[in-house]
Amino acid sequence: MTTETTTGSKGEASVNGLVHTVATGAARASTAEFPVVVRTPTDGIPIVHSAPKGTVNWREKYARFLRLTDFVVIVGVVFGTQIGWLGFHKQIAMPVPTWPGISSYTVLSCLIVLLWLLALAVADTRSDRVVGIGAAEYQRVFNSSVMLFGLLAIAAFLLRVEASRGYLLLALPAGVLLLVFGRYMWRVWLRRQRAKGQYSARVLLVGTEESVAHTANELRRSKGAGYVVAGACIPTGRVKGELRESDIPVMGDVASIEDALRVTAADTVIIASTDQLDPMQVKQISWSLEAGRQHLVLAPSITDIAGPRIHTRPVSGLPLMHVETPRFSPAQRFVKRMMDLFGALFLFICLSPVVVTLALIVLISSGRPVIYKQNRIGRHGREFRMWKFRSMVPGAEARLTSLLDAQDHGNAVQFKMRNDPRVTPIGRVMRKYSLDELPQLFNVLGGSMSLVGPRPPIQREVEQYDDHVHRRFLVKPGITGLWQVSGRSTLSWDDSVRLDLSYVENWSVMGDVVILFKTFKAALAPGDTTG
Repeated sequence: MTTETTTGSKGEASVNGLVHTVATGAARASTAEFPVVVRTPTDGIPIVHSAPKGTVNWREKYARFLRLTDFVVIVGVVFGTQIGWLGFHKQIAMPVPTWPGISSYTVLSCLIVLLWLLALAVADTRSDRVVGIGAAEYQRVFNSSVMLFGLLAIAAFLLRVEASRGYLLLALPAGVLLLVFGRYMWRVWLRRQRAKGQYSARVLLVGTEESVAHTANELRRSKGAGYVVAGACIPTGRVKGELRESDIPVMGDVASIEDALRVTAADTVIIASTDQLDPMQVKQISWSLEAGRQHLVLAPSITDIAGPRIHTRPVSGLPLMHVETPRFSPAQRFVKRMMDLFGALFLFICLSPVVVTLALIVLISSGRPVIYKQNRIGRHGREFRMWKFRSMVPGAEARLTSLLDAQDHGNAVQFKMRNDPRVTPIGRVMRKYSLDELPQLFNVLGGSMSLVGPRPPIQREVEQYDDHVHRRFLVKPGITGLWQVSGRSTLSWDDSVRLDLSYVENWSVMGDVVILFKTFKAALAPGDTTG
């Protein structure tokens, strides 16, 4: 990292000492090691000659990648379905305008390709606000695709066009699956780039020291979201140093935002708190940003609230943010139950050879019982019997007390040990790949558990819960859940609770699908094996 500074008559005192801040850490805030050359002319205002690589036009560049992939997928699926199902020269029963020698189905395929690409664009599926993290991107792809084919079916009915139903019914699911898979592969690539500080928004945080530190920690917790903190503006305005207990350089007070943006090459301002800002100041910050290139984000103090629960409603120019209370309607419960029933049945049929093989291995290697049954706490605090393949020696529970002091991998409530002496050799293998949990499919079929949900606790753990933690019992516990795919045994107790409550309060069908996909991925390539 290189910094070139030419000091004019105002020297380092100019712009509240921003040049000094750049030299001591503003450029270092970017995790990508690319040069930022800063010059201070006679007017004392720093000028950034080159921004870190990956920060300029990365949104449009990544959107172009997605457009190209979407185009290839849709053309391949639509024309592949036409040729494979109907052949190249098949005509629609009711003639439609065509060019000489061109099949009416070819015209229809071209029309579907254009409309499908248009639907994805109108649904804003390539927006930087949804790519890279969360289920919103996949949800938009799915919704826009289903909406398009629904409208095509209605149009065909009204125009009495007797198009092949098989052609449309094959193209839709194949296209959606491949579009989502393409987005997933790009997301993997994007996260690798963001781990290096590229393809990320460079952020200038504005607010009190406490709110700035909190927001910075939350952004760093999820690097895949694509925010790199470049600096902060706080009310005290001190610039010679960094934020307390942080490496975030302080760029001045709230009046220095425009200059701080130039110095840090930030393209996004996040207002972490408005305690020191009146509405007019927030407006002035917004007006000072370059339209289309720089962005303003207001970070509310509430966290772990998903998008579907947040609605904005303008009233006389005042943007009111409505946060819906969590609702679990009978329709939602019915949908989740159907997903559990059919999903568990499908998994059991596919994995039944594995289940039988593991049962025999456990029986031969360590004798009976093959299935370990333990009382757990489920929905509404009711007790149920959870099934697992036995992965420990018989009588393991009686030895737990003597091992409490040796715990080295759990948290304040949950007991974990990296090398638990009670675990059998085959048990370690099963735990590594989560195979010991396969009998819980019977719990799901019986209705006491769900495929996805909070971790089912034992009574000893529940007795240590704070009042708010009992909200986990609003839904059934799951075989897998948000905490399992977000760190598992490496999580602190507070983080485990936060993830479980976030799942409970923000449940969605697409969210469950994403968690299940991540679970299969984690089972095939496990990291931590303590679970």
